[in-house]
Amino acid sequence: AGYFAYWGARAGRAGEGYYSFSEGAWHVIALNSSIDAEAGSAQDAWLARDLKGTQARCILAFWHHPVFSSGRHGNNPKMLDLLRRLYAAGASVVLNGHDHLYERFARQDPNGRADPVHGIRQFTVGTGGARLYQFDDILPNSEVRFNDTWGVLHLGLEPDRYRWTFIAVDGRKVDEGGDKCAA
Repeated sequence: AGYFAYWGARAGRAGEGYYSFSEGAWHVIALNSSIDAEAGSAQDAWLARDLKGTQARCILAFWHHPVFSSGRHGNNPKMLDLLRRLYAAGASVVLNGHDHLYERFARQDPNGRADPVHGIRQFTVGTGGARLYQFDDILPNSEVRFNDTWGVLHLGLEPDRYRWTFIAVDGRKVDEGGDKCAA
């Protein structure tokens, strides 16, 4: 309730928590991993309509619980159906939290297989101030992992590509790079 009270209409309809907006050449989609997200759910139907209605070449989606994580909570398949839909639509980036650490995955398909051309790059950024977690089982395609201190992820969204920099609270650039949008 606090989330919807604070953000108001920008957070979508109260109780749903999924919405989208355009930012330059990008289509940005907020999804809610705390409600039903299975194929056929209201959220899935909304996502199908939303993706059908965009002409954006670059798509970024975010939600709380990551489908893939080498951290304490591990993989969470709840959003897998929506991840499949995003993959089919050519999404480029997924941002998550939940595990209190930073992890960047190489482009991969919804089954966790490397896909350097059409895959989605996932970032888990749970480094906002809570106690940091250790890494448990390192997953395939996990390229960078960091849990030494808190930090933020800066994303630069360009018309056909994106750049990222993870900056620790002490100012160190722990991870940086860039890529083109998924083909």
